Amino acid sequence: MAAPRSPLDRTHPGLIAATAVVYLFLLGPLVIVFGAAFSNTTFLAFPPQGLSLRWFENAFANSAFRASFVTSMQVAFGGTGLALLLGVPAAYAMSRYRVQLPKALSVMFVLPILIPEIVAGFSMLRFLQVSLGLPVVAALLLGHALLVLPYTVRVIGASLAAFDFSAEEAAISLGSPPLKTFVTIVLPNIRSGVIAAFVLAFITSLNDVSISVFLTGPGVSTLPIQILSYVEQFFDPTVASVSVLLMVLTVAVMAAVERTLGLTTFTK
Repeated sequence: MAAPRSPLDRTHPGLIAATAVVYLFLLGPLVIVFGAAFSNTTFLAFPPQGLSLRWFENAFANSAFRASFVTSMQVAFGGTGLALLLGVPAAYAMSRYRVQLPKALSVMFVLPILIPEIVAGFSMLRFLQVSLGLPVVAALLLGHALLVLPYTVRVIGASLAAFDFSAEEAAISLGSPPLKTFVTIVLPNIRSGVIAAFVLAFITSLNDVSISVFLTGPGVSTLPIQILSYVEQFFDPTVASVSVLLMVLTVAVMAAVERTLGLTTFTK
């Protein structure tokens, strides 16, 4: 005979309703964008009036979208790589020598998140392009690296918090050089954190608008900025098609990283 069900095991209808509202709030806009992307009309409409792939063809045929997509990928990879080159040693130093280093040092790596992105973008424009005179691409790389640096430091720092540094000390005491010890002992143990930091930073950089709108220039534009420029002149579903492609790319990157690098295995 089955045991009577406890009242605590029953899901309250209010909780179910609240969960449904949250899912509707999060997924509703995505459903509208997907529907508008496949619409057969010459204007944005939902629900779609007929189904067509013409707007996806228009997105691929648009040379401005293709060029800005290449620029976005270059900036995302370059900015994320630069952020990892800075973030991994910074997170290691703050975890390894947290007693000797001042606590205020960790706050510095959070400032790009605390400062509004519009203020940060304007400041980068004044400093990188006006004061230093850097080219547009170089300014974009540095700006995006600064934007995603806090994510890399925080995520990798969380992985290092669970790492036992006595293993590193044992390897050094047996004669292993510090750099070799870091590469062969520390990095493999924080692999999941590095991968997670890369994915989070890459997606953040790829979809950034607030920083890029200040740092782009004539002939150089990222895909989100190009979408904004397109909306100012046209109102057809091409922008919805490009947005769907960006969402698919984001999901594909996360799925590919999880399957090829075993992110799920390492985070268990």
